[in-house]
Amino acid sequence: MHPAPSVIFFTVFSGMGFGLLAFLGLGFPAVTGLLAFAMYTIGFGFAVGGLLASTFHLGNPKNALKAFSQWRTSWLSREAVLSVAALLMMAVFAIGAIFAGVHFTIVGIVGAALCIATVFSTSMIYAQLKTVPRWNHVTTPLLFLLLSVTGGALLAGQVSFALPMLIATGAVQALTWYLGDSRFAQRGSTIETATGLGMIGKTRQFEPPHTGGNYLLNEMVYVIGRKHSMRLRVIAITLMSPVPFALLLLPHNHIWAALAVLSHIIGVVASRWLFFAEAEHVVGLYYDKR
Repeated sequence: MHPAPSVIFFTVFSGMGFGLLAFLGLGFPAVTGLLAFAMYTIGFGFAVGGLLASTFHLGNPKNALKAFSQWRTSWLSREAVLSVAALLMMAVFAIGAIFAGVHFTIVGIVGAALCIATVFSTSMIYAQLKTVPRWNHVTTPLLFLLLSVTGGALLAGQVSFALPMLIATGAVQALTWYLGDSRFAQRGSTIETATGLGMIGKTRQFEPPHTGGNYLLNEMVYVIGRKHSMRLRVIAITLMSPVPFALLLLPHNHIWAALAVLSHIIGVVASRWLFFAEAEHVVGLYYDKR
């Protein structure tokens, strides 16, 4: 699928922002005053900035308001509702920490749970799609949640928690690629099943369905060369996991910590670009692109 920058920014930074807010809501670290203001600014900035970026992918951004109306059946709608609830709950918690120096424990726990539920809902927008076999697997929500928690731990300065999470994230990312590469073929979708002509033999495309491009080709039939894909995978997983892990093992220094966060973010952005670029939508079968 087409890796739209707005959706990449949304899924990467909103995930990290909600991850940081979840840690703060649980009291890791239990900051107050100006330090709390700085950390909550980062958390809300990442979370809200990511959510706003997602509206840029809409043909009419005003339609974003309609996302709240279908929460019974739509994971996107559930994400919208949960994100607002999480941000409001964490805003109450932040106000207490910043201006009163107190932590409303119950509010923080509920807010943290809502933050994690928001990230899970985001992941399910993609994991529910049977038309994209690479995404339609338990590894999709697992990876989204791991990246959110790992990014949140890095931003919150929770080194002892971030170290094992970096290892787990790298392992799950590698597993996701390994399993995903064969999932389209395992699903059994072919041009014969797509056209319904398999009963009369091998099917091939006589000519394109139309002479020009269209929305489906632009959005759903993005193809990346295997050589470029493998190179980006190496870059992504290296910057996402082992580089920040090594930096965090160095003697404690804010510069190393900042570089670890930066490296992780760049790696996750590369990984998320591949998440969309490598996704094979079954509609490509109609255009002889799979």
